[in-house]
Amino acid sequence: MNIVHAQRTVRVTKRFSFEMAHALHGHDGDCAGIHGHSYVLDITLRGVPSEQGGDPKNGMVIDFADLKVIVQRAVLDHYDHALVLHQADSEALRGTQDLWRRLHFKPWQPTCELLLLDIVERLSGAFNPNVQLYSARLQETATSWSEWTAADN
Repeated sequence: MNIVHAQRTVRVTKRFSFEMAHALHGHDGDCAGIHGHSYVLDITLRGVPSEQGGDPKNGMVIDFADLKVIVQRAVLDHYDHALVLHQADSEALRGTQDLWRRLHFKPWQPTCELLLLDIVERLSGAFNPNVQLYSARLQETATSWSEWTAADN
């Protein structure tokens, strides 16, 4: 295969999904109450495919299986099937019942936008130096999402 080497940088994306509930403290609409979403998370990395002859990852920016493990540990293990609330609501849910084992209080409002920024922070530094977190997109409903791009920051 004759590939032009002057343009070697590519982006690769993997899609993930998870279920999570949240409530927006002090919100003036329906989102003030506890409710859940089926989130869709797209993670896009930017890099140059490996040219290491004999390497099982030859030709890849990252093995999608490796990306899956990284996102599972950094994001999904924390957020999947969790209830995320602002820490201001912590007094309302005191207790040690098993019902609250996946309850996370945050010092910030658990909006789609701020959840996405937390996910980006959780993934920062997780990839080898030749791979850059290029963008992330968190879809909360079929018609609503937030996006982050490294170029904007």
